[in-house]
Amino acid sequence: MADGRYSTLTRLGFGALAFNSALAVYNSWGDAASVAFVLAADAALALLFLCLREFERRPGGGRRRSSIKAAVWALTTLLIAMFASRVAPLMPPPVAALVWAMAVATAAAGFWAFFLS
Repeated sequence: MADGRYSTLTRLGFGALAFNSALAVYNSWGDAASVAFVLAADAALALLFLCLREFERRPGGGRRRSSIKAAVWALTTLLIAMFASRVAPLMPPPVAALVWAMAVATAAAGFWAFFLS
């Protein structure tokens, strides 16, 4: 992977993501909000992968590496919020509150792990 190419496992993962996303778009074709959700989640996952790859390539600390960490945390938090917003409405109100509390706790723990520890 040092020469900029992707490993076979990475290619298989993106292939599985693309196939699953195509099926999800096909199954929810009449629902524009669901299609937008799938496409936005895929875009966020692809950007997250690229950020993580760039993060691994940067040695030591530095301003650029800190910016990449911030982007990783922001994309992760976005995905957490997106999935919580889809799951919580399907649950009874106390469980929905628990879903959102877990989402907030996960995002806060990620912030603590990335920036405060």
